[in-house]
Amino acid sequence: MSKKTRKKSSKPSSKSRTTPARKPAAAKAARKTSRPDTAAAVKKPAKAATKGASKAVKPAAKETVKKPPKAAKTATKTTSSKSSHKRTPKQLIKSNRPAPAEAGGTSLTEGAMAPAFSLPRDGGGTVSLADYAGRKLVLFFYPRADTPGCTREAIDFTRLNDAFAEAGAVVLGISADTVKAQESFRDKHELSVPLISDQQHEMLEAFGAWGEKSMYGRTFMGIIRTTVLIGADGRIGRIWRNVRVDGHADEVLEAVRAL
Repeated sequence: MSKKTRKKSSKPSSKSRTTPARKPAAAKAARKTSRPDTAAAVKKPAKAATKGASKAVKPAAKETVKKPPKAAKTATKTTSSKSSHKRTPKQLIKSNRPAPAEAGGTSLTEGAMAPAFSLPRDGGGTVSLADYAGRKLVLFFYPRADTPGCTREAIDFTRLNDAFAEAGAVVLGISADTVKAQESFRDKHELSVPLISDQQHEMLEAFGAWGEKSMYGRTFMGIIRTTVLIGADGRIGRIWRNVRVDGHADEVLEAVRAL
């Protein structure tokens, strides 16, 4: 065998060279392409699952933690606001209020001795029961000076003042107004009967002219329109309570004449 033939036989052919080289390259390429796909397939679902799970968990946590306190707060607010603005029933108001004191002098009856008094009057000075000893005395108690009903009553007694004097009686008007208010009342309506000021309600209570009154569904303490006729002997001859003004002065005059 020649040298050229040996060299050719020892060298590998081109076919044998390329064929084994291509196979590893294709396998490597297949491995490279398969690995990323599988990794992506594995990693992406895992991330999506974790994200979805975290999102699902967070709202649930918010709902369970935050919603009950809000409901509790609103419940407490509504209950507190309702309780604070809730009106007290009228029955409770009446029961909690102290019972009005019974008007002093309500036990005063006809035939009893008239309670003594000494109070300031319009024009200055004082007036007492002792000043009219041995004479008939008419006391008309009115709620307030210069109000419509009280004005009509005072004018009627002024109109009949001379007739009362002829019957041997003196007429006095009494209210809780100040002396100055009584003087203004006298001057405005040209009243001739003396007006007494009883701001402390001493005489009003003694003669039963101070007590519980009601008006427009409201109960309060005040002056009850009352007239008392005292005889010359100092005893109570007649008592008119809850007086109606119209014709009252004429009725009292008839009682004075009959006493």
